[in-house]
Amino acid sequence: MEKTIKPNKLFVASCLALLVTSLSFGIRAGTMNNLMVQFHLDAKQMGLIAGTAFWGFPLAIIIGGVIVDIVGMKRLLLLAFFLHLVGIIFTVFSTGFFSLYISTLFIGIANGTVEAACNPLVTSIYPNNKTTKLNHFHFWFPAGIVIGTLVSFGFAKVDLNWQWQVATMLIPTVIYGYMFFKLDFPVTERVSSGVSTKEMYKASLLNPLFLFLLICMLGTAITELFTNQWVGVLLQNVTSSAILILALVAAVQALARSVAGPVVHKVSPSGVLLMSAIISAIGIYMLGTTSGGMLFVAAIIFGIGVAYFWPTMLGFVSENIPKSGAFGINLLGGAGMFAVSIYMFFMGGYYDNLISAVLPSGANIDTYRSAAAGTPEAATYAHAQLVSGPQVILATNMIPLVLVFAFLGLFIYMRARKKKVVEVSMAEASPNF
Repeated sequence: MEKTIKPNKLFVASCLALLVTSLSFGIRAGTMNNLMVQFHLDAKQMGLIAGTAFWGFPLAIIIGGVIVDIVGMKRLLLLAFFLHLVGIIFTVFSTGFFSLYISTLFIGIANGTVEAACNPLVTSIYPNNKTTKLNHFHFWFPAGIVIGTLVSFGFAKVDLNWQWQVATMLIPTVIYGYMFFKLDFPVTERVSSGVSTKEMYKASLLNPLFLFLLICMLGTAITELFTNQWVGVLLQNVTSSAILILALVAAVQALARSVAGPVVHKVSPSGVLLMSAIISAIGIYMLGTTSGGMLFVAAIIFGIGVAYFWPTMLGFVSENIPKSGAFGINLLGGAGMFAVSIYMFFMGGYYDNLISAVLPSGANIDTYRSAAAGTPEAATYAHAQLVSGPQVILATNMIPLVLVFAFLGLFIYMRARKKKVVEVSMAEASPNF
């Protein structure tokens, strides 16, 4: 039976799948403090749980990138649906560290499987507009964070517990699962263009430009995702609206990605990455050094800075190293998420140490964290957070500062390469006498 490919419906279903991914991110960020108090978890343990979603993601996206050409994008996305469904239900009924860890791992693997299939799906159905459509697709990551954080904030205001917040993710999960089950899928772009598996691995693993971008992806992912995931905890006692800062950052990201086409075409992908690194560094510095209303200004600047990092990195590889195929863009995404998981673990411990240094000598962190509002212990812990949170943010700012120099080098290299291509084309077009 002949397949009928419906690009627009496939794109809508892909966006819904990514929406579930981002809802898990936003709702988890909004419920971290509640989980730490209810289950008596320290920041290192919470970092392990949150980090599980990030190392589960690369595990799935890299394996998915290897097998997507073999098993097909549809099978991967139906697997993602099943894992999302199980992970969400398990999270709702979690009873402590271990059950939260396992359920978050399920969701992380589902999230990575979505990216493993949807990134090559988008480039396959829109081969002539890859970077722009990837930005439009990834619009739904920050958009979902906005929705997730507002759900978390709103449910908390009406005293609905975190289980209800997590359960809301079941709605888009069921819808995208049904849509993908009914739709036909194309083959990946690498398969349709006849590029061999050997050529794909060579273009990825033996290409200096790709390896450079892979290293840069570690920094861009940490800059965006660690800061977003932890801002609600780190700035909890700097502002009474810490979770709304995350929502504002995500809203700015979503708006920026919705107009990605003109920006990318006017500035060039390498230029966009350079500007993103500069603006991100300014935004993170302001998040770590300001308070009150200026934090919202900082959030807007940071949101603009990180808006184009992820989709532009993927689009850059797809357009400039096309033979790397699905494996290349998925390896890039997986490496970024793995870096975030490792960074979260170490920075969770660093944050605990900063808190301990402010608390009385020999104090038990959990006793102070779980203290009733209005008690001396609660006030002492709030002061410790006020001092420690911004220090973690400022320590992270070293990463985008390094990226500024890395992307400046990339920008210069790409301009020189483009100039060389133009000169060669003009020479070939000139008549020979």
